[in-house]
Amino acid sequence: MSAQADQPPEARTPLTRERVLRAAIALADAHGVEALTMRRLATALGVEAMSLYHHVANKDDVLEGVVDLLAVEINDAVAAIDGPTAGAAWQAAARKRILTAREIMLRHPWAPRVFASRTSMSPATIVYHDRLVGLMRDGGFSYDLAHRALHALGSRSLGFTQEMFDPGGAMPADVDPADLLGSFAEQVPHLVGMLQDAIAHVDPDSRLGWCDDQVEFEFGLDLVLDGLERLVVR
Repeated sequence: MSAQADQPPEARTPLTRERVLRAAIALADAHGVEALTMRRLATALGVEAMSLYHHVANKDDVLEGVVDLLAVEINDAVAAIDGPTAGAAWQAAARKRILTAREIMLRHPWAPRVFASRTSMSPATIVYHDRLVGLMRDGGFSYDLAHRALHALGSRSLGFTQEMFDPGGAMPADVDPADLLGSFAEQVPHLVGMLQDAIAHVDPDSRLGWCDDQVEFEFGLDLVLDGLERLVVR
């Protein structure tokens, strides 16, 4: 018998729920969440579509699992942050924590929309917010103020916001804002003026197209955190 015949057959990596979810994340990263179907997911894993149903019930179950897996990634990242949290130090600690979560969200541009589409928090997302409330308690928050703080932060606590609108694409530096609004420009002079000033901080790589979305995110975050700090009674 030849040496080749003596070799055992190549072992196939077993299919698990986590492997399915990580493949779903990779597929969404490469092609967008719209491309995520059970058939494409099975193809990416090299299995029959029916094999997936031993581990996930359907696409919605995949999305639920993906949200929890990304929240675990966020929890692991913020757990590595070291620094004081007592007293006024809570604000810098919360800021760093939220911006760390944002870094992960930016690596998966489709993820905020999926998080926002869920009707309940995943277990890991609940843990994330529990630890954020714990940080606020270190800073002197009552539970009532912490509750109000979570409402004020909204999705910003996880590193993303629901923008009022997304203009799409970058605004060229030489564009006349009045041209963008056409015949409507005379009726909205303040928006024309605002857009003229906005050109000064255009970020061509921004997710929002016209604006530097990181600057806008941090501006809003700091407004909320500064306001909350003024409400703490120590």
